[in-house]
Amino acid sequence: MKDSSRTQGGLICVAVAILGAWFLLGLLQKSYWALAIPVAAIVCFALGLTFWVGYTIATIQVEPPDDAEPPGTGDSSSPTRDSSR
Repeated sequence: MKDSSRTQGGLICVAVAILGAWFLLGLLQKSYWALAIPVAAIVCFALGLTFWVGYTIATIQVEPPDDAEPPGTGDSSSPTRDSSR
């Protein structure tokens, strides 16, 4: 593993510890914003993710393969598989 990856991981850990302490300080001071900001961020993330899923489903273009045969119209001369085993 590269040293830069370890440095980035360490910086992320330090940032999370600072943000966690800041959050706890806000809770201890009974600040409305200490709960409102994280809850708003989670709600916005969930709404954005849900919108992205809906948009992806609504705009996907699926074309059936040209060589697909309808079910049940297969060649009867082809060997059948023994399903009793």
